[in-house]
Amino acid sequence: MQDSESERKARLRELASKLFFSLEEQSSGYSLYRDVDVKNPVRHEALTLDEAEHILNTWKLRGLHGG
Repeated sequence: MQDSESERKARLRELASKLFFSLEEQSSGYSLYRDVDVKNPVRHEALTLDEAEHILNTWKLRGLHGG
């Protein structure tokens, strides 16, 4: 069974919070921003829901420092 979009968004917000990312929904898509425990701020803009999930899942797999 496919998750509803609202459930996906809720999980995405929870994961973003755990990884110290700010997640914003804008007319052009989603933006992710992180400035905690990184040398330079990390920013991704105009993302689809799938792209935002992929980025956060990659950070989760690599650990909190992203690499």
